[in-house]
Amino acid sequence: MAKLLRPDCRQCRREGCKLFLKGDRCTSKKCSLEKRPTLPGQHGAARKRVTEYGLQLREKQKVKRAYGILEKQFRKYYEEAERMKGVTGENMLSLIERRLDNVVYRMGIGASRSECRQIVNHGHITVNGKRVNIPSYIVKVGDVIAIKENKRDLEMFKELKGMKIIMPKWLEFNSDKLEGKILALPVREDIDLNIKEHLIIELYSR
Repeated sequence: MAKLLRPDCRQCRREGCKLFLKGDRCTSKKCSLEKRPTLPGQHGAARKRVTEYGLQLREKQKVKRAYGILEKQFRKYYEEAERMKGVTGENMLSLIERRLDNVVYRMGIGASRSECRQIVNHGHITVNGKRVNIPSYIVKVGDVIAIKENKRDLEMFKELKGMKIIMPKWLEFNSDKLEGKILALPVREDIDLNIKEHLIIELYSR
């Protein structure tokens, strides 16, 4: 399976904003973007003229890197969103938000999306009582997401018990039972990343 191997902090510097790829490090003084806000590379500090295509490309790359998605899969989300009723850009972001690895991240089970992707890959998560180890699995309203019974004694999950976790209104998570539920489909207002999705749609519509 293909995966991203680029340094996380370098990706944030390239996009010029925090993508929260390193968990708690991103909110601390150790954040590379705080120390070096310039673009990575030898000529990162040089001012460069950005074209319309460049703006569109950077917006697409920002979303792909934030959610850890490769190009082929991202293109499929766009094509599926285009077939759905409503605004294509909002549909696409809603689909991406409903990925199982992102839902696990939003519920506070892991510190970053990459960590949550690994948690899902290792078979620690169940959906409606059945083990699911596919990070790109799309959840539905009413689905119950839980940590597998025989994995709840792992140290990383013990720390969650009794913890108060802030999450979007379309999700709920009981930290005592270590299970959550999908209350509704995510809407545009639920996505906290600074994304201009219309630029991505314009890029793919060329």
